[in-house]
Amino acid sequence: MKFSRMTLGTVQFGLDYGIANTAGKPSLDTVCEIIKVAYEGGVTALDTAAAYGDSESVLGDALDRLGLRGAVTIVSKIPPVNASTDAEAERFIEKTLRESLRRLRVECLAACLLHREDDLRYLPLLEKMAAKGLAGGAGVSLDSGRYLGEAAAARYIQLPQNALDRRFEDFWPVVAKNKITVFARSVYLQGLLLMPEERIKPGLRDVVPWRRKLESLGREAGLSMAELCVRYVLSNPAVASVLTGVDTPDQMRENLRLAAAGPLPEELAAEIRACVPVLPESLIRPALWNRA
Repeated sequence: MKFSRMTLGTVQFGLDYGIANTAGKPSLDTVCEIIKVAYEGGVTALDTAAAYGDSESVLGDALDRLGLRGAVTIVSKIPPVNASTDAEAERFIEKTLRESLRRLRVECLAACLLHREDDLRYLPLLEKMAAKGLAGGAGVSLDSGRYLGEAAAARYIQLPQNALDRRFEDFWPVVAKNKITVFARSVYLQGLLLMPEERIKPGLRDVVPWRRKLESLGREAGLSMAELCVRYVLSNPAVASVLTGVDTPDQMRENLRLAAAGPLPEELAAEIRACVPVLPESLIRPALWNRA
């Protein structure tokens, strides 16, 4: 399955998401305009999940209104599996996957992922759903490096990747060898890389010196922080598609503009990799921020 170089993340369509989000969920009209702008800009891959509030239903409504249901590829995710047996887990996975298809009003997903990395042991069960024709392939959404060995068997992987995150660099050769399709999310680290410095919460202030180093490299190259962030991830040949979520059509247009410039020069990308060490997960893993 071929995916567009950029993927539109749709968690914002169903939830108030991101520490930099002050506007809340967009209206259906706004969602339609965002998708229209994305599609006209060449973005045909959409990412959602059963756990993203009513994102799947909103997406189904919007695609019907726009007449784009057959023109896009959709990736969705199975919510956390709580089962005592494999048979129970298989029933849950099939039931929730079929519910996602109903909400999205499609017969098959381009790819379906296990949303929780701790559920990776159920990947063979999700692959059975793909074999039934409910998805083009199966995979997992990773949030840490704990399961990289097991994840090497997946066809599709979504994981965080940004200019502050060094955690997965040893995994990229495995991605190339196994021909894994990687979707990179958290390009802006849920807005932490772009929000005004004074708005960064005390528990995350240790990120400021490293953010300033990146900003300095960007200034020297004539790049905004947003452009540096997007183009840095685009520079990774192991990443098949870069996933970004937006709240407004203008944000979508800006992401398209930034992506159109393509990968960074290799020398600058190398400088970025060299200037930031492996940082504590408490700084770069949003799931841990409430503990910060």
